Parts: sequence; structure tokens; C-alpha cells
Amino acid sequence: MKMVTYEIHEKTAVVTINNPPLNVMSKQVSTELFEVFTELEANQDAVAVILTGAGNKAFMAGADIKEFPEWIGHTGFKDIVMETHQVLNYLDHFPKPTIAVLNGLTFGGGCELAMTCDMRIAEEHAQLGLPEIKLGLFPGGGGTQRLPRLIGEAKAKEMMFTGEPISAEEADQYGLVNHVVPSGQGMAYAQGLAAKITGQSLQALSRIKHAVNKGAHLPIESAVELEAELFEEVFQTDDIKEGVQAFIEKRKPAFTHK
Repeated sequence: MKMVTYEIHEKTAVVTINNPPLNVMSKQVSTELFEVFTELEANQDAVAVILTGAGNKAFMAGADIKEFPEWIGHTGFKDIVMETHQVLNYLDHFPKPTIAVLNGLTFGGGCELAMTCDMRIAEEHAQLGLPEIKLGLFPGGGGTQRLPRLIGEAKAKEMMFTGEPISAEEADQYGLVNHVVPSGQGMAYAQGLAAKITGQSLQALSRIKHAVNKGAHLPIESAVELEAELFEEVFQTDDIKEGVQAFIEKRKPAFTHK
């Protein structure tokens, strides 16, 4: 049975993780996420992607702990860990805007998955955390790297050292989520946000994402040079012609994403 499914409506794909009861990141979920997003990258009907978990209990409550015992006392499984990183890195650099709807527990691998998305909408009952320390381990899905980049080193270390969850409201104050909305309204809010995005040119949107993601790890001089290269590229697209022409003619542009 498929654990990751999607549907496309008005240029927005909604991807749902359905691995009851808590939508944990099993090997199958990881594999299917990669397959689904690969399909969506090639699908011209999808300009933005919303990612959520089935039900209202959990977005994703971590990794599948049942898969851990076989690793205890062994070495040489770094390659297995890197397979998960390959999926998460792919989602992080996915060339279309992504929005996570956190509709419940967002723990461990679920929090790490959410951080690969461009934006996060949290329903008010959601809780976020990296509780791995309580098992005698630590985040192994990019948490030690993405969380400090998002909220700063000190707050990130506090969350990882204690393993204590934070509320949606605290996550908003930390800058870990973009918006907090009433329970049950996360998807509608995300679709409204996606509608504002999907009317734009994917040629420009993908370059914004690339410039921000790559530029964050470069010295400012190299980063602005990257921006200049991408800026020159976008002027070779059909969409820039349409956007400028529409502005001159005082009408709404009809972008073709070419």
C-alpha cells in the first residue's frame, strides 16, 4: 500500500504522508517521498507543493525506532544514513516552492523533514521538537545543521540538548514556522499562500530558491555574483518578456514557466 500520495489542483500539488498512527519516517516513506517529488519536479502542472501528514494527530512523529536495534553496536551503516540525507537534501533543493503544513506532532525526523521545506504553517495544536537525546542519540537527519541555520545556534542547542518539545506559538517566536493558524485550518491557509505563489513565474521562483539556498553558504561577494548570474539567466526566458509586456499593457501576466 502506498504511504505517500499526491493530487494536483490549480497548479498546487498536495503531498500526504499516510503511515498511521503517527506517520513516522520509515524506509518505505523515505523512498516514496523521493519518488513522488521526482514525479512532481517533472510535472508542469505543479508549480508549488504542500506537504502534510494524514489525520490531525501528527505531521510526522519521527523516525521508525523499530529500525534502530539492528544498528546498535555496528559500524559501516553511514551509507544507509546518507541515503536518507540524499532524500532530505533533494527536498531541500527541490526547484519549486514547498510548504509544510504541521497538523500535529512534528518530532525528530518529522521536524527534520519540515525544515527541508521553504515555509512551514503550524496548526495551533502542533508541537515541534528533536527528542532524540532522550534515547541516548542525537538528530541524524540534518537536524544539527538545519535547525541552527533557521533559529540560531543557542536556541537550537537548547532544543536538542533537552529534547523538550516547543509549542506552535514558541516555534513562531523562534522563527521556525512562518504562521500559526487554528487547528484544522492549516491546509486552507497553505493553499491560499500557494495561490499567491503559483501565479508567479516558476523560472523566477526556482532561481530565488537557488540563490537563497546556495548563497547562504557563500561569502557575500560570491553570493551576489551568483545572484547576478541567475538574474542574467532569467532575462533569457519567455516569462520575463510576458511579465514586462503585461506591465506595459497594464494587465495581469500569463506566465508559461518557460
